[in-house]
Amino acid sequence: MSTGVKANGQNGLHHRNGSANGTNGSAKFVITDKGREMDKRLDKHESYEFGGPLGVVAIMTFFPILMYYMWICLWFYDGKLARPTSVDDIKPFLNRMWGHIVKDASPNAYAWKVYSGNFFFQLFIALILPGYQQEGLPVPSLNYKTLMYNCNALVCLYVTLVTAAGLHYFHIFRLTEIIDNYGHIMTVSMIYGFGVSLITYLHAVLTGTAMRMSGNFFYDYFMGAALNPRIGSVDLKMWAEVRIPWVIVFFLSVSGACKQYETLGYVTPNMAFMILATGFYINACGKGEECIPQTWDMFHEKWGFMVIFWNFSGVPFSYVYSVVYMASHDPSTYRFSTPGYIAIYTILCTAYFIWDTSMAQKSHFKMQTQGITDFRKTFPQLPWNKVENPTFIQTAHGNRLLTSGWWAYSRKPNYVADWTMSLTWGAIIGTASIIPYFYSMFFIVVLIHRCTRDFERCSLKYGKDWDRYCEVVKWKFIPGVY
Repeated sequence: MSTGVKANGQNGLHHRNGSANGTNGSAKFVITDKGREMDKRLDKHESYEFGGPLGVVAIMTFFPILMYYMWICLWFYDGKLARPTSVDDIKPFLNRMWGHIVKDASPNAYAWKVYSGNFFFQLFIALILPGYQQEGLPVPSLNYKTLMYNCNALVCLYVTLVTAAGLHYFHIFRLTEIIDNYGHIMTVSMIYGFGVSLITYLHAVLTGTAMRMSGNFFYDYFMGAALNPRIGSVDLKMWAEVRIPWVIVFFLSVSGACKQYETLGYVTPNMAFMILATGFYINACGKGEECIPQTWDMFHEKWGFMVIFWNFSGVPFSYVYSVVYMASHDPSTYRFSTPGYIAIYTILCTAYFIWDTSMAQKSHFKMQTQGITDFRKTFPQLPWNKVENPTFIQTAHGNRLLTSGWWAYSRKPNYVADWTMSLTWGAIIGTASIIPYFYSMFFIVVLIHRCTRDFERCSLKYGKDWDRYCEVVKWKFIPGVY
């Protein structure tokens, strides 16, 4: 098979050196024999990540404990980091912590009703509502077959908003109660995370669809066994990434605002900021859902505990600690000056613009290489979401590495913008508590680790072509800094 490209008549795809491929300066990429050999290697387990079996067991054990601890500190210890006052106080301290979990975070009937109701409602509307049909990237483990994705997250979001508003208005389900039952719902979310991870693992093993397995149960349970699990037209991995975490995050913010309005008679600019920030995110996931099939998450990452628990519990219950703090504290403890509000709102909107457009640029470029030139248009369409006449590095594998738009300045411009937004989610309460900054502190560790995994995989996959790419795009994150 040739290492070249197949002409298809598109416009605007060029090599970095400016030479055109195929008709009208464009082409559809072809996976080479060398690329296929490398893909086979990448689809095999060769080494452990995350510290191997012991590391993943530690993560699965201590992260839920950390989530409980930070919630208890916010709700019962004025946002301060609680600790024993002496050696003799260690046992009583642990008993107090456990008492809060047993009493205030028990998986009660209300929590099961709320979490399960949202879970199955989101799955139901994803199954029945129409959507935009998007072709994914060729999957090596499926002999380079491309899967179709029914992208209906945006219409599902609108249906969810209308449904929630109606239930709240008619006092069938009061949104205010969500934040008051944070601990209870969080526990149910953890049960779902562990349970669905186990069900998915067993299903993949029993049906013979497991891939990239290490042979160690705990590690394979954590990393996952299935790559593309589906129920009907619903790709569960994409559904869980878009529908569950961000719906919960958004409605936790709305619930905090409802609680403020009922207790104070108004909503603070800080809480309104969180509604805007989480609203940006959930709307972006819906309007740009067709870009997700082009990402590494869909193409390579398996659906295991690492992804499932994070989407079902980790994201929704560790990203909005600022909302939890504001819902339980007087506004005087986190009030800003007018210039302060202008600054933080401006930073959020700027970071969102870069994040949204950089993701769109990369995804649209990948779609172009597949021969897709008619892109979905949903609200809001931001300027510079597609690079005209993009430059790229043509690899011997057959893929192309974008070197235009935001991607000319950084290998991960979307990560920089995403992290900046996460920082504002904590900064919106100023210095009142360090706990809401957990999201940004944890997120930077996750992003750096993820980039390390991604860059190592790209170096192995593309070899000298990756070295050429790194010479062209010198900076990993922030241009001129790192």
